[in-house]
Amino acid sequence: MPQNPNGSATPPSQATEAGFTPPEHCRMGQERNVRPPCPPMLYDRAPEFRARSTHGEISLAGYRGRWLLFFSHPADFTPVCTSEFISMARAADRFAALNCALLALSVDSLFAHLAWVCSIRNHFGVEIPFPIIEDPSMAIARAYGMIHPRAPDAATVRAVFVIDPEGVIRAITWYPMTVGRNVEELLRLVAALQVTDRHDVSTPEGWRPGQAVLLPPSLQAGSGPGAPAEDWYYRTIELPADPTGTAPR
Repeated sequence: MPQNPNGSATPPSQATEAGFTPPEHCRMGQERNVRPPCPPMLYDRAPEFRARSTHGEISLAGYRGRWLLFFSHPADFTPVCTSEFISMARAADRFAALNCALLALSVDSLFAHLAWVCSIRNHFGVEIPFPIIEDPSMAIARAYGMIHPRAPDAATVRAVFVIDPEGVIRAITWYPMTVGRNVEELLRLVAALQVTDRHDVSTPEGWRPGQAVLLPPSLQAGSGPGAPAEDWYYRTIELPADPTGTAPR
C-alpha cells in the first residue's frame, strides 16, 4: 500500500488523488494551487490509479495492451445500475472478442460491491465477471470528472471512458442517473474505434461491423474507389474480410 510522507499507509484511492496530474488543458491556475474542475478529454492520457476491487487490487496500468471500457455507476443496489450490470455481464464475451476489458466503479465500499454481486447472482442467475472498484474517498471519480469537486453528494453520473491499449481516452459518454446506457451501442463504439484505427477510414451513422465504411474525401474529383453514384466527398468501401487486412485507398 502507498505511504504518506510520515510513513503511514494511505488507501489506494487517496494515494491516487495525491499523485494525480491534471490534463494539460486543465493546468491553468496551478501556480495559485487552484485545481480547476476539469475532467480529462478525448485524446488525454487516462489518469492512473490503483484501487481495491471485487477481483483484488488492480491498477489502470495493468490494462495496457488491451482496450478498456471504464464505466461508473451512481450506487449499488439500485434498479438502473442492476439492469446495466446484467446486460454488461451478458455481453462480456463479446467485449472480450474485441480485446476489450470491462471495469466498473462507484464510490460504494468493497463490501457493498461484493454483497450486490452476490444479490445479482442469487436473484437473476447472472455472474458479474468484471471487477468493480471501490472509491470511498472519491479520488478516482473526481480525477475522471465523474463527480464535480463541489458536488453536494457522492453520487456519480453514468460515465463511460473508452481507453485504448496505449492508455489514451478515445471516447467518452455521459448519462444522467435516471437513464440506463445501451450496451449494444457501447459494443458498436469500441468496434468502430478499432476499425477506424486499423484501416484509416471513418464509420457512417449507425455503422455495424461488416458494413461499408467511409473513405477520406478524394483530392481529385471523380477518382479513387467508391460506388459510381458517389461523389468525391462521400465514398464508401467494403473492408476486407481479414481483420488484419488494409482498406484500399
